[in-house]
Amino acid sequence: MSVGDAAAVRDPARARRWLGVLAALVVLWPLVVLTEFQPWTLFDARSLRVTGRFLAQFVPPRHDAEFLALLVRETWRTVAIATAGMALASLIALPLSLALTERLSVSAVGGRMGRGPAVLRQALRAFTVVLRSVPELVWALVFVRVVGLGPTAGVLAIAIAYGGMLAKVWAEILDSADAAPAQALLGHGAGRLQTWLYAALPVCAPELASYTVYRWECAIRSSVVLGFVGAGGLGQQLDNAAKMFAGGEVGAILLVFMALVALSDRLSVWVRRGQRWLVAGLPCLVVASFAGLDLHWAEWLGPQALGRMGVFLGSFWPPEGAAPFLWKTAQATLETLAMSLLGTVLAALAGLLLAVPASRSGAARLVLNALRSVPELVWAALLLVSAGLGPLPGTLALALHTTGVLGRLLAQALENAPPGPAQVLRSRGVGAVAVFLYATLPQVSAQWLAYTLYRWENNIRAAAVLGVVGAGGLGQMLSFHLGLFQMRQACTVLLAMIGLVALVDALSAWVRRNHFA
Repeated sequence: MSVGDAAAVRDPARARRWLGVLAALVVLWPLVVLTEFQPWTLFDARSLRVTGRFLAQFVPPRHDAEFLALLVRETWRTVAIATAGMALASLIALPLSLALTERLSVSAVGGRMGRGPAVLRQALRAFTVVLRSVPELVWALVFVRVVGLGPTAGVLAIAIAYGGMLAKVWAEILDSADAAPAQALLGHGAGRLQTWLYAALPVCAPELASYTVYRWECAIRSSVVLGFVGAGGLGQQLDNAAKMFAGGEVGAILLVFMALVALSDRLSVWVRRGQRWLVAGLPCLVVASFAGLDLHWAEWLGPQALGRMGVFLGSFWPPEGAAPFLWKTAQATLETLAMSLLGTVLAALAGLLLAVPASRSGAARLVLNALRSVPELVWAALLLVSAGLGPLPGTLALALHTTGVLGRLLAQALENAPPGPAQVLRSRGVGAVAVFLYATLPQVSAQWLAYTLYRWENNIRAAAVLGVVGAGGLGQMLSFHLGLFQMRQACTVLLAMIGLVALVDALSAWVRRNHFA
């Protein structure tokens, strides 16, 4: 018997691992049924013929001077929408994250937090859930009705949705830091803001900056998607090109997507390395973004715009409560949950497999960049050609995009894993697979779980959006009722989205708390 076989036999957790695999299969089976997951239908003769004709339209990408000039202009507008939206989101998230961070609570210094601050914190946490539960695309639809077509709606949609996301994660990062410096300052009479500046921020600044740059990368993809509802930028050009069946233009725009994501990935690396020129250049980018976008501040801050918003939001109330409609909404909720969960599980497995070569070579990194550079909505629109309407293209779109995201994050974790345990097993003749399973994987398993849970929370929102192009779930219901101006029914669907995100947030927080305890 080889050393590798002996190591496998002596593994004390072997029975538990197989039990976990069996439990996972039991859980996944109803997800497969709910999502009508039959990917082999993509490879039948008819689907391959349709897909081949569709992809052939992308080659060659359009590259004449007039179109390239348009691409440059709309690419800048996309980046500017994302940057301006992130700047406003940061202004929203900063006070919320300070209020949500328990480590900065003055009332909790002497022991248990006071009842008043605890109630306020729970109310603010519920408020952030509402902000981030409603997808950016839905916020954009609301603001397009209020301020009209153009970048203003996109900036405001990103600001509100990402404000809630940043507040939640910033608070979690601050709470995970060493509590001793903050408690020492609070115990000597320092205020919340002083404690944040002099105790929490110096320790958490790299992680806060890294996550914020990652969110900016996500905001670029979101600004692309928002173009589908008239918020400008590359997304609007893509929507127009797809409707006109201009495959060469679609191919060129998708290449620009990939270049943008590759650039933002490089910026993230530079930020983690503390490049001072980049930090100094960020305020210039923010100023240029606001200056380069005609945002019509007076219009959307004026009383007329606020009045139109009030009337529009008032049309959503009261929500539709008829039993048949509630049953239909419950079915769509289960379908959205199944799409997001199955897509995330598939991506976690595929991302792990691709992360191993990506941590060693550039070719696999290019594959991961290509997968995550195309937004989920665009993947779904492309897959609808061969898969047809329904949850299957939505599930595959989530899996493809999330594979790129998780693969990139896990590749970084593998690069940072200490090599000692793997070297010990290799020196004893253990095979490469056993080395990975028993030395490398255990070191990154906690990060793998944490990243997967975070992406599942994000995929709940993404799954709701995918229905806009006919990929099933709550999003398809929402798009249908908004298109018919049935606002009460749309309100019920939105409440289901908020409840679903809150449920997944609570569940993932419980898993993280019990796993990392």
